[in-house]
Amino acid sequence: MKDGEFRTDFVREPAGLKHHPALVLNADYRPLSYYPLSLWPWQEAVKAAWLDRVDIVAEYDQIVRSPSTEIRIPSVVVLKDYVKPRKRVAFTRFNLFLRDEFRCQYCGSKGDLTFDHVVPRASGGITSWENVVAACAPCNLRKGSKSLRRAGMSLRKPPRPPAAEELRNMGRKFPPNHLHDSWVDFLYWDAELEA
Repeated sequence: MKDGEFRTDFVREPAGLKHHPALVLNADYRPLSYYPLSLWPWQEAVKAAWLDRVDIVAEYDQIVRSPSTEIRIPSVVVLKDYVKPRKRVAFTRFNLFLRDEFRCQYCGSKGDLTFDHVVPRASGGITSWENVVAACAPCNLRKGSKSLRRAGMSLRKPPRPPAAEELRNMGRKFPPNHLHDSWVDFLYWDAELEA
């Protein structure tokens, strides 16, 4: 394929290279996050490599070119400077669902989740890690603004604030739909090896 053909194909089908994200690892070779997986678009990875902010550990077969340079698209990059992970976990809907493993805390079902106040707000319940759980719509409707005892329901586990490392590890249970072969060695590097 000639340079001009590649450039023309690339301009016509920019989505073709959207499928080349780079896994971003901290300076200790661990992903910045597992869920969502720390990925950069290929453009960001190339820019970071050009600015000498990352080391390229693995590459795709595809090449991008400028008038003066050509570079294989990075598939795994490692930050040169260590980024200290956050200690405090933000109280967000996403983090709540991740803490509860994307399961209703009343019946255990997966799927269309919402959240529920264990002690209803109408009864003075507050919106906090200790009082909010993931719930499916049928359980949430069944419980309504009643106490657990009045609704005849119980929790699978008591709600509590998750530690940052605990939430990061929880994310490892939910790999994305697509894992490039070059990422696998870095995603589960501390998993027990098979004999």
